[in-house]
Amino acid sequence: MPYDQNLAAKVRNALVQYPDVEEKEKMGGLSFMRNGKVCVRVQDDNLLIRCEPDETEELLTKTGARRYTMKGKTNMKGWLLINPEGTKPQNDFNFWMGITINFNAKSKS
Repeated sequence: MPYDQNLAAKVRNALVQYPDVEEKEKMGGLSFMRNGKVCVRVQDDNLLIRCEPDETEELLTKTGARRYTMKGKTNMKGWLLINPEGTKPQNDFNFWMGITINFNAKSKS
């Protein structure tokens, strides 16, 4: 399934105030890079976000959040997939974008 164009447009709109955002399409999704790092990604109809690793467990209790796994790694702290249930309400979408933008601004990798 190609990535959700409407969700990508919402992300693009949320990041419009940052002039240094670069979009990269790869592996069927769309990554939004900021400060040379993935800030957020639209993957299918999900939002892939970065967060503080020590906040991962708490954030997993929020609507729509689930653990992100990559190449068999099941305990990737600091990465979350947010399904449409957690991104359709604008307040929820804004919450997740705030988490990932804040993390990106202070992370080194």
